[in-house]
Amino acid sequence: MKKIDNQRKKMKITGTFLDEISHDIPHQNWGREEWDRDFAAMKSIGIDTVILIRCGHRRFITYPSKFLMEHEGCYRPPVDLVDLFLELAEKYGMTFYFGLYDSGKYWHNRECEREMEISRAVADEVWSLYGNRKAFGGWYLNFEVSRAFAGITELYAGMGRYVKQLSGNLPTMISPYIDGIKPAVPGEELYKEDSIGIVQHEKEWNEILKGIQSAVDIVAFQDGHCDYHELADYLRVNKKLTDRYGMTSWTNCESFDRDMPIHFLPIKWDKMLMKLEAAKAAGIEKAITFEFSHFMSPNSCYRAAGHLFNRYCEHFNLTGR
Repeated sequence: MKKIDNQRKKMKITGTFLDEISHDIPHQNWGREEWDRDFAAMKSIGIDTVILIRCGHRRFITYPSKFLMEHEGCYRPPVDLVDLFLELAEKYGMTFYFGLYDSGKYWHNRECEREMEISRAVADEVWSLYGNRKAFGGWYLNFEVSRAFAGITELYAGMGRYVKQLSGNLPTMISPYIDGIKPAVPGEELYKEDSIGIVQHEKEWNEILKGIQSAVDIVAFQDGHCDYHELADYLRVNKKLTDRYGMTSWTNCESFDRDMPIHFLPIKWDKMLMKLEAAKAAGIEKAITFEFSHFMSPNSCYRAAGHLFNRYCEHFNLTGR
């Protein structure tokens, strides 16, 4: 009994992003069989939530969107991956969150209203196509920022309220990041000197969360941008703020390594374990990861991902697949 209780106290990963556009990581060229095998591997370690990180980026899209092909010149995909992911989520008893389209230009250039116009049209189209699917359980607002970026509060609030009203109040999620000592895109310099620090982080995110109250339900901060010994303190602040505004606090436990100039390789197990333990210490409700299929799966193109999977299973006494 004591062994079981100790396992319950550990912070497990129970959700993952799905990154099929592969904007900055290699494409694995999987088809139905490979995806089915990977969903089975996810299920074997207790993953019950899958989040499509984006339904499209620039011209590449995951489903044959008439709107995006006509208005943004997007390429027609050979397979409807949204349909496939929903089918597999239903097969394995998972909840699917739909990630909105990222133009890669409008909101990045402070044209947030234009981004919102496109996202509303995509949400309408997607809900008409897939809204009746059993696994469709929420929305991911995929505008990832670390600070009070101009217009981001309005973008989060506007889109959050829109999709909630559209879908009968299905939950909405964001996954921002901490403006810590590790840059968003590592290069020759792995650390930067202009981290805003925990006090300024709390101040800015207090204002953002206050402005998106009732529009966003789940906040899953990415955990890779600060140093490991700082993480628990940042997570405690995040938990305090989400509690203040009636939101749920998850952690996005990055399964790739930011401590090297290569973009991006599976993380060292010791580092992932430290991050999960920090999340547990901070009282975070759920851990998800970016992302299982590339960086943690036994089916990944990276052999080290399979080894990470094995170490994870050993730690949690899981059989795995």
